[in-house]
Amino acid sequence: MGAFFRHELRLALRQASDLMPVLIFFVLAATLFPLGVGPEPQLLGRIASGIVWVTALLAAMLSLDRLFEGDYADGSLEQLALSPQPLALLAAAKIAVHWLTTGLPLLLLSPLLGVMLNLEADAYGALLAAMALGTPCLSLIGAIGAAVTLGARRGGALVPLLVLPLVLPVLIFGVSAVEGAATGLGAGPALLILGALLAVTLPLAPMVVALALRLAVGD
Repeated sequence: MGAFFRHELRLALRQASDLMPVLIFFVLAATLFPLGVGPEPQLLGRIASGIVWVTALLAAMLSLDRLFEGDYADGSLEQLALSPQPLALLAAAKIAVHWLTTGLPLLLLSPLLGVMLNLEADAYGALLAAMALGTPCLSLIGAIGAAVTLGARRGGALVPLLVLPLVLPVLIFGVSAVEGAATGLGAGPALLILGALLAVTLPLAPMVVALALRLAVGD
């Protein structure tokens, strides 16, 4: 699993140009909100957490259709399914690479967007904590959608339709954590729920992905 993880990470870093549109979309989409709702600092501060989370969620969707598509197209997915290594562990390695190359950059960029959107100073810690717990959930749940739609016609369009309803709890409690910190109510309960979501999806998602991949290759 470690060797496979390093191989996938090197491959993803070589194809960094495919990841730049995700980050550019994240920044541009957040930038459009002040133009649409107005530049009033108080208004932007109230909706800043929602803007950051919605744009991060949509940006993460852009890269999901390529998570397994390349391996499926060149036949290497069949070799992975036939290998003696558990396919769930290999799927977990690919999901980890997806988070490192997509979720982690979104996490690091989120405070900068918070500054642009006049987010309350007390909410930055909660924003980082919520993104640290929530973005892995996006990768894990998104990988399920990418695996289930693998090989389907217009699978890239089906992935967001399948994944977006499933990640709504992550969005709701991610925004609640930031708003709780900004209003003085505390981010603890929402962060605990995000942690529980991560604890559930972390072991289950790779197994579901492995099952869907075996069905896709007909194994």
